[in-house]
Parts: sequence; C-alpha cells; structure tokens
Amino acid sequence: MDHIVSKLIIYGDLPKDSILMELADICKQTREKIQIKDEREKAKTNDEREKAKTKDELLTRIYHQVKRILIVGTDYGFDKNLWHNYLTFLLMTDENPFSITCEKIGANDGSVNLFAKNDFKAFKALFDYDFTWIEEELGTNCFSILSNYKSIGKPELMYNKNVSEKVLALSEKLEQAKDENEFFNSVTNFYRDYGVGMFGLNKAFRIQSSDDHGVVLHPINNMDQVMLDDLIGYEIQKKKLVDNTKAFVEGRKANNVLLYGDSGTGKSTSIKAIVNQFYPQGLRMIEIYKHQFKDLSTIIAQIKNRNYKFIIYMDDLSFEEFEIEYKFLKAVIEGGVETKPENVLIYATSNRRHLIKETWGIEMM
Repeated sequence: MDHIVSKLIIYGDLPKDSILMELADICKQTREKIQIKDEREKAKTNDEREKAKTKDELLTRIYHQVKRILIVGTDYGFDKNLWHNYLTFLLMTDENPFSITCEKIGANDGSVNLFAKNDFKAFKALFDYDFTWIEEELGTNCFSILSNYKSIGKPELMYNKNVSEKVLALSEKLEQAKDENEFFNSVTNFYRDYGVGMFGLNKAFRIQSSDDHGVVLHPINNMDQVMLDDLIGYEIQKKKLVDNTKAFVEGRKANNVLLYGDSGTGKSTSIKAIVNQFYPQGLRMIEIYKHQFKDLSTIIAQIKNRNYKFIIYMDDLSFEEFEIEYKFLKAVIEGGVETKPENVLIYATSNRRHLIKETWGIEMM
C-alpha cells in the first residue's frame, strides 16, 4: 500500500498519524519483516522470539487503525464496505486547492486535472487493494470483516445521517468506477453539488473558542428537518424571508434580517426551515451567541473566500444597558476598514423590535 500512497500528489499531504498513512507504514514494515525472515532462512539463523515480538507489534498497530475506522464508521453510519467508506470520506473532506476550486463549480479544463487523475488512479488502486497477504502474514481477518461489514441499526440521533447518506452513495459510485476518469467525474461532480470538507457535508455550525486554534467551527449534527410549510400562517412573512434568501443564494442584493415577535411564534423554526430549503443551493448557517460576538471578524475571515453563502444566526437577540457586545455586531453590519463579504448575511431573532433597551428620563427644572 505504501507504494500506492507515495504516488499521491494533491491528496498526499495527509498527517503521518492519519489512518491511511499509518496503514501504509504498517504494510511497509510487514513487507520488510518478510524480507528479513527470508534472509534469515537463507543464512540458517532464526530467532523465534524476535519474530513473534515484531508480529505482535504490527498486529497491535493494525488493530488500532481498525478501531479508528470503526469509530469513524459509527459516527457517520458507514455500512457494507468500511474501507471504501473511509477512503470516500477522506476524498470528501480533504480541503486542498483542487477540491476547493471544484466546490460548487465542478471541474474546469486545466493542467491540474492531470495531477488529480494521477491521484484518483492511486485511490482506485486503494479501493481495489487486496489485504489477503498481510492478513495471512499476521494471522488476522480484520480487513475481510471491514470489507463485508454489517452495521448495527442505530437511532438517527446517534450518528450524522446527512453525512452518512452522502458517503454511502458516493462510495457505491466509486466502487463501480472502471478507471481514474470515471473516478474523477464522480468526485468532482460531488464537489460541484455539495462542496468539500465540513462545509460541504454539513448544514449548520456552532463556534468554540480554543487557546490552541483560535475560533473553531463544529458541525451541528441532525438539525431539525422542519420546512416552512410545516409552519402554519405567517404567509407574508415567510414569502419575504424566502425571497430575500433566494436573492442571496443567487448572488443578488439581499438584506440582513431580524425576526421579532412573541416567544413560540416560529421565529427560530423559520430560520432552520430556510437553511433546509436552500442547503442544496450552497446555503450554510453558523450559530453564534452574544458572548461570542467578539469573534465575528475571525469567523468571517474563515468563510469569506469559500463558494458558499453563509447565514450568521443569532437567536433571541437583545441587549441590556450595561452590555457592549452590540458594538461588535454594529461594526460588522455597518462595515469598518474591511467590508462584510457578499457571501455573508446576518439573520437574528428577538422578542423585541428594538434590540437595545431604551430608557427615558424627565429632567426636573
């Protein structure tokens, strides 16, 4: 396997501790072990304890990677051929210059396609890789089990069904690909239709501050599948919301939105429904809370150059007199030195029409 992975160009910049790179190194170490064993047999010298030690270490490493594949498979509902599912998931989530260029646009003519097809030829070989030799050498059948896997049925809330369906569908297409050209078409068509990485696979995100990585976006799994038709009434308001969002995803002028009204009138439900409706057109949502407004500029910097439209969603928004977080929001809306990118809008809900509480006083003469 290592000789296949070494041919990767665009997709070859994987961490050394990734599953694929670890398995490639294990294959290399096992092949070297076989070579040493053959040399010892020729020299009529043999150390059984050393052989057993090396075999046990390689087997432990393999089982560790198998466990990692099982964990990913559980999180995303993989089934049937977990090895193929893992490789497909890798292609879907690898954000590199080629995949990002193809997202929401697809493949265009260019020399980079030759490098991409080189990589897809390697991935085709990985799809067809025969693990029999290493199973026989180390005395295991773990890859045979992974290749004919039957997953345990799980409630939808226990895994990311939205991602699972995409992985399984693309995995089946890639299994049927005859060569790197069909592989290329299937993968780039996926990038065109859905995108790449976490933005391509997920509808909504929340943010988390990290000392090591700054602001990190985390997918919101299994968002409510509600649609606007499920919300009774408010036809005029729903139409305005749809028209504004449609203009936004089509690249036309659109406005930031404030939905205000009493609790329980469907404000938050409307935002979720809008995201569900326009997700296929590249709409994504980032939920942010008031105490995180200081990170707004950092978030926008991360998403401004991606081929998606982003709604920054603020639920139950209001400010008391002593709160100053509104200044960060005001700076983004009104624009400072750097203007708000065209692929970002702010949608907020509130029980108040006026977000900042106003007080009136009478001066006595």
